[in-house]
Amino acid sequence: MAKFIIVCLFLICHAVYGNPAGEIASSLDDRQLAAQVLLTGVDGKDKLSPAMKALLEKIPAGGIMLFRYNLDSPKETVKKFLEEIYGLVAQNTGIPPFMAVDHEGGLVRRFGADVERLPSAFSFWELAGKEGREAALSRAETLYRRSAKEIRELGITMVLGPVAETLNDDNRVFLETRSYGPEHDFTEAAASVFIKSMDEAGISSAVKHFPGNTSSDPHSSVSSIKADRDLLSEMIKPFAGIIRQVNPPIIMLSHVIVPAIDSNKNSSLSPHVIQDWLRGELGFEGIVLADDFSMGAVSGLSPGDAAVEALNAGVDMIMVWPMDLSSMHNSILEALKDGRLSRERLYEAAERIIAGKIKYGLITLSE
Repeated sequence: MAKFIIVCLFLICHAVYGNPAGEIASSLDDRQLAAQVLLTGVDGKDKLSPAMKALLEKIPAGGIMLFRYNLDSPKETVKKFLEEIYGLVAQNTGIPPFMAVDHEGGLVRRFGADVERLPSAFSFWELAGKEGREAALSRAETLYRRSAKEIRELGITMVLGPVAETLNDDNRVFLETRSYGPEHDFTEAAASVFIKSMDEAGISSAVKHFPGNTSSDPHSSVSSIKADRDLLSEMIKPFAGIIRQVNPPIIMLSHVIVPAIDSNKNSSLSPHVIQDWLRGELGFEGIVLADDFSMGAVSGLSPGDAAVEALNAGVDMIMVWPMDLSSMHNSILEALKDGRLSRERLYEAAERIIAGKIKYGLITLSE
């Protein structure tokens, strides 16, 4: 897949903005900035519909989210399809999109039969019980490296995974085999192997779902983690360790409510969760990604209003279905106009996303 070149005087970028991502973000108008923070799905398999093409030309989204209905084709067909989308979005601003997919293994699989199937996260915990921790982590590294290389060659540059939630009685029904098991240290170690393997292939990982989930499915209902601060600190140990040791590029939030941190707002809408806890206490500096706001776990707000509130809370990128893309983009632009969202906050979010694109080779800088 072709890389797009942003022509930038590197020394001037550093002198004026401190980094080249800032220079690129500063060159975007409000329409383009608002598009950068959106990770949208697309229709089509093998090719986009005319309506989808027109939508992406109008709103050159910062990322494209792909599902089984987009990817269930032979490899060469998938590669050409992704190149078409990538080029269409990039030609609008010169900034290509992240091409994202859920690729955890086990139950969560989006590709067709000719792309290698990864085992579930929980299978590595089971292997550790039979053959030992090091054997399980070694096997995970072999499989994840091979898989990362394969999907990167297809054009994937973002994976929505791994799950870094430790399995417990409260989340077991929802997560099933998507967790690396009940032990914090092994979960941290296995998730870190996943992140490093993807990173080496040029793929950014979105570690999920901070700070956790319960037995309720967030797609359909509100969920709440009823734990005090001490128990919460214990629960999020894998996230804390990954941030400290691996410096992940992206963390994806759950929509769960955590009363001990913020009793009024979902985690994805809470500055206390995002700014005070995730960034402040845990020191995370990468992209904060919010799940789809049309889920049942977020009530009382339209997806567009939720997106504005999330951006104000510190979210950098938001998942959105194609049917909501135009209205969500308009909601962000309207919030800029009436002062509910500052351009500085939107610029900061876009700058983080662009910095990720530079890091993972989507944007090549010219000195």
